[in-house]
Amino acid sequence: MSSKINPNTHITFVGGGNMGRALISGLIANGFKADQISVIEANATTAQQLQDDLKVQIIPALENITFDFAKNNVLVMAIKPQDFNIAAKELAPKLKHASASGSLVLSIAAGIRLADMSRWLDHTRCVRAMPNTPALIGKGITGLFANLNITQDDRALAETICNAVGQAVWVSEEKLMDAVTAVSGSGPAYVFAFLEAMQSAGEKLGLDAQAARKLAYATLEGATQLAQNSNESASVLRERVTSKGGTTAAALEVLNQDGWHAILEKAIAAADQRGKVMGDELGKS
Repeated sequence: MSSKINPNTHITFVGGGNMGRALISGLIANGFKADQISVIEANATTAQQLQDDLKVQIIPALENITFDFAKNNVLVMAIKPQDFNIAAKELAPKLKHASASGSLVLSIAAGIRLADMSRWLDHTRCVRAMPNTPALIGKGITGLFANLNITQDDRALAETICNAVGQAVWVSEEKLMDAVTAVSGSGPAYVFAFLEAMQSAGEKLGLDAQAARKLAYATLEGATQLAQNSNESASVLRERVTSKGGTTAAALEVLNQDGWHAILEKAIAAADQRGKVMGDELGKS
């Protein structure tokens, strides 16, 4: 990663919560220097932990931020969506005077659309990102979208930052960011619910809680890795495990009778729709 990021680049994080910390840790682990990172964090305890653990510069409040005009500045908006508007409007005059070309802004705030982001920041050099919680262990997947104001170098830089905590995927239309949120942003919760159900089923069949948990978790991890490493589709892999008249076929028949596939698709569609509504609501101010 260090070869992909110009050593003259400086990244300022607005917010040092879980996702911000994950990105900072990932960047440093991949060769980015701590003195190239600043974090605006009002919570004294969180700020002290970041400084102690990661040695980054702490800025206590937005009004204290200053940009070094000689640097290639990146601003990562790692704050709650409901706080974005106020923070953005306070940052707008600082961004305007940061440099001739301005800073690259990368937002990981869910639901904040580019048009609203640009309007509040009075800034067009923006990228929208949607990471997910496995980023906390370096196994995240991030959806990215940018408009034509973003250069290929900016896209590469945004992708490199997000790749510090896993992988990144670009989408061609901003409306697809709601689908990204529905599939991968909310997706870990679906997986956790599935694990919860598998463990519960095992316990009801007589397994103790520890054994049921280990069997469920290891099965999911192993099956996922098998699918990742295979050139075959998930449907083909499923068919190979399903012997006619066997135990797997009996289980899948019940799932199919209850329409589990359609239920999951309906659930993800509901998340997608809720994302659209949230975007509308957040953009009203």
